[in-house]
Amino acid sequence: MTTSTEPFQASWFTRNKLKVAPFLFLAPALFFFCVYVVIPIFQSLQLSLFEWNGLYNADGESTATYIGLSNYTKLWNDPNFWVSIKNNILWIILYMLAIPAGLFVALFLNQTVTGMRFYKSLFFFPFVISQVVVGLIFGWFYNPDFGVIAKVWQLFFCEEAINIVGNVTIKCRVPVPDILSSPDWATYGIIFAGLWPQIAYCMILYLTGLNNVASEQIEAGRLDGAKGWKMLWYVVLPQLKPATFIAVIVTIIGALRSFDMIAIMTQGGPYGSTNVLSHYMFEVAISEYGERYGYGSAIATVLFGIMMIFISYFLWRMYQDEKRGT
Repeated sequence: MTTSTEPFQASWFTRNKLKVAPFLFLAPALFFFCVYVVIPIFQSLQLSLFEWNGLYNADGESTATYIGLSNYTKLWNDPNFWVSIKNNILWIILYMLAIPAGLFVALFLNQTVTGMRFYKSLFFFPFVISQVVVGLIFGWFYNPDFGVIAKVWQLFFCEEAINIVGNVTIKCRVPVPDILSSPDWATYGIIFAGLWPQIAYCMILYLTGLNNVASEQIEAGRLDGAKGWKMLWYVVLPQLKPATFIAVIVTIIGALRSFDMIAIMTQGGPYGSTNVLSHYMFEVAISEYGERYGYGSAIATVLFGIMMIFISYFLWRMYQDEKRGT
């Protein structure tokens, strides 16, 4: 009987299984991400260089015509495009109000009192319902005939009168505002509706962050005489920096990709005054009066470029924080 003295040679996979395993688990997700996200992005970039109405000829060939950067030139001279850009900026600025509002709601809910779970569920409710439902609710809310604003307005500025035939009519010294029909106020009305679920989302982030606040630092702050705003500013907020960072990211991205409530509440009107880039892209490319796929792809490319600026900055910040070990 002979015994082999050759050392055991493990296979390459056995030696590197800890390095290979993560990629094996990620492979299916990466495959679908490339098929449904990455490839369509490049297809949209390519389509933005063509003029195409979505039709094919009898031979099955596309009727698209290459026009280079002409779609982007048209965008530069398109007033509706600049209105959409302005509205997107307005969405970003006003949407940031959700962050401090969510923080103060979270501070209010981060207490141990009777019935707090019920209150938390009430504040959490707007986050779980669809944006379409939110748009419908606020559409009724703003209705000048039976909406909440109309009823409150009639309470202060209107009075009942009886006409000759005995019918009761309501006469208003100041007409009831029709917010969604006003080019000056419709965008603000939609943003206010969007803030409702966004505040709930920021509240959840801050509630999670408050659970990780070090109680030792709170006690040390109290011993040093910190309370109220000083406790919040110097002790609590520095520990909520990760939650604030994520809240800023999702709020800005949510403002840039706003579409659902605009489509439900105003369809971009009146006179295109509430359009944002995402809805204007849909309007010119896919809607009933659109079928300008190349032009819509150019709008989508501009929106993608704007979002990539913010996303790249946030990823860089996250990398820097990880690099510093914070």
